Amino acid sequence: MTRRQGCALLSAIIALIVGLSAALYIGVSAGDGSAGSRDTFAGGRGSHNSAAPASTGVWVGTWATSPSGAEPGTGRTGMAGRSVRNVVHTSVGGTSARITLSNLYGTRPLVVTHATVAVSAGHGNAAADPGTLRRITFGGGTRVVIPAGRQAVSDAVRIPVPADGDVLVTTYSPTSSGPVTIHKFARQTSYAAPGDHAADADGTAYTEHTSYWRYLTALDVLSNQADGTVVVLGDSLTDGMTSTPGTNRRWTDVLADRLRGAAEAGRDVPRYGVVNAGISGNRVLVDGLGRPPENISGLKRFSRDALGHANVKVVVIDLGVNDIMRPDVAPTPGAVLDGLRTLVRQAHARGAKVVGATLMPFGGHRGYSPARDTVRQQVNAVIRSGKVFDAVVDFDAALRDPYDPRRLLPRYDCGDHLHPSDAGYRKMAEVFDLNDLKGSAPAPL
Repeated sequence: MTRRQGCALLSAIIALIVGLSAALYIGVSAGDGSAGSRDTFAGGRGSHNSAAPASTGVWVGTWATSPSGAEPGTGRTGMAGRSVRNVVHTSVGGTSARITLSNLYGTRPLVVTHATVAVSAGHGNAAADPGTLRRITFGGGTRVVIPAGRQAVSDAVRIPVPADGDVLVTTYSPTSSGPVTIHKFARQTSYAAPGDHAADADGTAYTEHTSYWRYLTALDVLSNQADGTVVVLGDSLTDGMTSTPGTNRRWTDVLADRLRGAAEAGRDVPRYGVVNAGISGNRVLVDGLGRPPENISGLKRFSRDALGHANVKVVVIDLGVNDIMRPDVAPTPGAVLDGLRTLVRQAHARGAKVVGATLMPFGGHRGYSPARDTVRQQVNAVIRSGKVFDAVVDFDAALRDPYDPRRLLPRYDCGDHLHPSDAGYRKMAEVFDLNDLKGSAPAPL
């Protein structure tokens, strides 16, 4: 081999090495390797990201709800042959989205053959902005089969999701899964239509209205506006059961507005999405009826409904009043507090900080008794002492009547002496110290 041939061969080898190195670099850097991009949902998710977004950011929850039971009258046919269009309200925006569908209360596999996501063309209606309508895939395919009792998470899809906006998520199922998994008190009108209208931007086919969210339990976004998620676990007071429908006046909505406004004003506050994991009637200790039980206890649903969301930084817990008010004999304060401490330990094990709420008064409600109020006040005393949560928001002090602390202040009372009015929900969010969302869980001893 001549010297010239040797140099040519060496140059070829170097070029080959450089080419392989470049290809390897491109292959590694094309994926988002951040912790926030990995699956954090209960039940596990594969990395089936056939529509993986090119933009950078962190996966956070912008909206969520907890499955609370089976829709009455759907046991035989479910939603077979119909399109379901859920309307949900975002807390933060992003450049891509993914959804979670639940078949928790189904008795047969849920088959979805067509799913779409779009930004709403108008506040709360069924019409989509046609420029934002996107098809959703699962594992690269347009069809997904979700076994009874399970959930599925979609691939990412590129879509500009606005903060503080309405998003439409539509699914079409050709066959029945049995009972439809719902969240009962959505305080938001959603829609259904006979036939496959998942790709319709025009909402005219959606003549069926419902007060439930069906199948859909989470909307995540790849966001540059937020770097984590706050999950609020609660009962009807968090669910916003008595807030004005279609107006997003739950206290969690107002909290999201406050966080976003403070960040836009340049304040040193965490940039978090806020998701609502309230279920009306929920208790810390006891399940509802049925198999699987409707209204699963806070202890049993915590890993899925609180810790199972994307990039959870803080969990807010407002539970306990139903444990005291609903049974014939109220549990001891110690039993309720032990349940709350169990939730805190689970959150800390996952690195999440926990903010807890005092229990608000319910004097005048049919579930009230002096003995039950004594238990409530004993629980609150321990919560205020700092021996349960990392930080405390004192909803009791903020909303009670100073002249009769056993009752809500009339302007904060919806009228049933248990649930807040819109003004009461706003007050709950306003007394929440945004600085309590800073920091992380205490290091284990």
